[in-house]
Amino acid sequence: MSVPNIETDNLLIRPFVMDDLDRIHAILNACFGESNMVFRRDWLEWTTLGYKIQAQLQQPPYGERAIALKETGDVIGAIGLVQSYSPFETLPYFQKRLTAEDNTLSTPEMGLFWAIDPAHQGNRYASEAAQGLIDFMFNQWGLKRIVATTEYDNPASIAVMKRLGMVIERNPNSEPEWFQITGILENGG
Repeated sequence: MSVPNIETDNLLIRPFVMDDLDRIHAILNACFGESNMVFRRDWLEWTTLGYKIQAQLQQPPYGERAIALKETGDVIGAIGLVQSYSPFETLPYFQKRLTAEDNTLSTPEMGLFWAIDPAHQGNRYASEAAQGLIDFMFNQWGLKRIVATTEYDNPASIAVMKRLGMVIERNPNSEPEWFQITGILENGG
């Protein structure tokens, strides 16, 4: 089962196509810093091939999708689900659910991420796209839980997590340095 186009009030979440390369390259560079075009082309080819292979293997629809304005079709960002591999069980949220002794080993979770063109930030498009993808994964795939991670100094992403109803956890440890804030959302049923 592949991820179909997902429509929200203002957005269309759809698979990327190679014609999106220039636009998504500019958006991701603006959001995450400069990357070269060869890398981005390889990433986009890998992403589009992933749609086909995951569908053939009947695997969850990992990977990135384009966020486009429904009215114009213009790509304004990316959203996706990736394996998020971190020491989640060090967080109080997960410790309350442990059945064994404390664990500092990393575990996999389904990680949600988003990136919106800075020219379109502030319109709650990240929240709208994320909610659309969450609803699809919870209702169609029966996913138990989704997590999202960010840095301490990213209040915009933390605000998106809160709008989605995520429980927000701060890493109680100084390590690993990149594991700072985690939002956790359980499927209500």
